[in-house]
Amino acid sequence: MAMLALLSDFTIQNVIIGAMLLGLISGVLGSFAVLRKQSLLGDTLSHAALPGICLGFLIAGSRNLGAILAGALVTGALAALFMVLLTRTTRLKTDAGLGIALSLFFALGIVFLTHIQATGGAAQGGLESFLFGQAAAILRSDLWVMGTITAIALALVALFWKEFKLVTFDPVFAATLGLPVLALDIALTLMIALAVVVGLQMVGVVLMAAMVVAPAVAARQWSNRLDVMVALAAIFGMVSGLFGALVSATARGLSTGPLIILAASAIVIVSLLFAPGRGLVWSGLKRLEDKRALRGRRVLTTLYRLAAEHKDPAYPAEQAMVDAYYGLETRPVLNRLHQRGLIAQVCHMPEQTPHWVLTDQGIAEAEALLGHRDDTP
Repeated sequence: MAMLALLSDFTIQNVIIGAMLLGLISGVLGSFAVLRKQSLLGDTLSHAALPGICLGFLIAGSRNLGAILAGALVTGALAALFMVLLTRTTRLKTDAGLGIALSLFFALGIVFLTHIQATGGAAQGGLESFLFGQAAAILRSDLWVMGTITAIALALVALFWKEFKLVTFDPVFAATLGLPVLALDIALTLMIALAVVVGLQMVGVVLMAAMVVAPAVAARQWSNRLDVMVALAAIFGMVSGLFGALVSATARGLSTGPLIILAASAIVIVSLLFAPGRGLVWSGLKRLEDKRALRGRRVLTTLYRLAAEHKDPAYPAEQAMVDAYYGLETRPVLNRLHQRGLIAQVCHMPEQTPHWVLTDQGIAEAEALLGHRDDTP
């Protein structure tokens, strides 16, 4: 009942819808940014949006979200085009171009913000909230703007899915097919700028970069297919938004934006640790299993060579001798080989210590590992 009462609150509904819209568009478009090795792009575009926010406020004369987001989109797009121009016409790498664009436009935004603060209009406009986000200030009319931007971006992704996919993975081949690679590259960059614009009021300029990158990075751990990765990134983004909105609503005094980023970061950590095939835990277990298997193969081939040297397929190798050869306790390895039916334990009087002989299956596997039968016992 308490949860139903909470969800019936008009302000909380706005925050939840806005956070999920942000997670949706960030997850989808952030996937392309991560795969194109442009993770810094979200950081650049979010900081480059600050002068646009200020210009939108100055032009509208008030905190009009449409004007502010339009200004943010314009300066974000200019920063993206400036970065593309730098990397295409000079020897600068992408990361250097992004860094230059970020510094230049953010510095310009700080100058504008300082000017507005000096005139006393910043408090009325609430511009400082765009630095760190202020989800509670979202209105239903703001959601229509965010929803429209999200719908346009998703429609463009669906319409040019094949082209964007090809440009992302093999731009050289795309150029040989006659595709306008530069135009598609710019289009993708501008669409990421759209995602940044959607999240400015929710998480702010400072944290928006993480929202672009985190869901995509988490999704990348779970799949090698672009369509699955994009779908998972969208889900992870929306779950992060929902979690941040609900926690901030139930725990008064906690900001929604940072909670959304913390939720997304938690999903990234879980994915990095436990994603099948790529997670650190599974990779560690696989390396351990490979190490154990390698020890088993080495001991098995050693027993085979001893039998071949003595020209006796049933030659009983003393365990202490095998231990001395490897300089460590080999009983666990021998037990695993015994469980697999590759060796058998025998008595070899008058010695009382354990001895091991190869079974027919063990001889066959050892020969397969060695790749020849020249030394068949």
